[in-house]
Amino acid sequence: MKKAKGILIAIGGAVDKGTGKELENAESLNPEFLEIGILKRILEELPGHTNRIEVITTASTIPEETGQHYLDAFKRLQNENVGVIHIKEREDTTNDEYHQRIAEAEGVLFTGGNQLRLTTIFGGTALLELMLSRYRNEHFVVAGTSAGAMAMSTTMIYGGSSTEALLKGEVKQSRGFGFIDDVTFDSHFIKRGRFGRLCQTIANNPSNVGIGLGEDTGLLIKNGDHMEAIGSGLVTIVEGNLITYTNIAEINDGEPISIENLTVHILSKGHNYILSERHLT
Repeated sequence: MKKAKGILIAIGGAVDKGTGKELENAESLNPEFLEIGILKRILEELPGHTNRIEVITTASTIPEETGQHYLDAFKRLQNENVGVIHIKEREDTTNDEYHQRIAEAEGVLFTGGNQLRLTTIFGGTALLELMLSRYRNEHFVVAGTSAGAMAMSTTMIYGGSSTEALLKGEVKQSRGFGFIDDVTFDSHFIKRGRFGRLCQTIANNPSNVGIGLGEDTGLLIKNGDHMEAIGSGLVTIVEGNLITYTNIAEINDGEPISIENLTVHILSKGHNYILSERHLT
């Protein structure tokens, strides 16, 4: 398969959840988060001709507040060439101005909130196809935090209790944006105890790799294959290709799952993972 020329940056959350709880005081944004390099790294990975980035607030229930939060954050990083696009329903994706802005930007950032809002509003639209085409064929940066990260892959988790995640049927999945195949992302991974969600996801589809993103943590992906952990926390990699047994096909919904020989890796800042080789570097 042809390697993408663009760059994906999947962020585990804590910038915002789309609820406003972490936006009450803009000055409380963890300065280390900015300086360690997640938002700063997004800017560094832009081609650098204009450094224009568009923030898409669709997932958030408070889009105006969320958008302003990012404008302020990027301003602190000495970049004010940032726009905010409030796409609230599918009809908005046909707006010619938005198409032009995405066509001229060097990158986009999807905020946190509800990933199902992202896929139901953008799925199958010309605007998403524009972003996919630019990502595949140009040096175009696609970043997302929390829900914005979870929607990046072809298979997307959109729901499921952490405490009951190893009961069959508890984890809900649908199709994501499709920027990257063969992986499934989960966010706020450590803080919300979501390990079981990835285990069930990978038991259902062992050819996929589960990627759990901690808060203040990101994964920078080049060529759709080379993954670098960035930020202050941990990235958890769950592989299913060596599974020797699981009962998931035989049990009923609500019954507990058994999995033998699941493989788990933990990455911290600066460590890398090659998706095609299932190998840490």
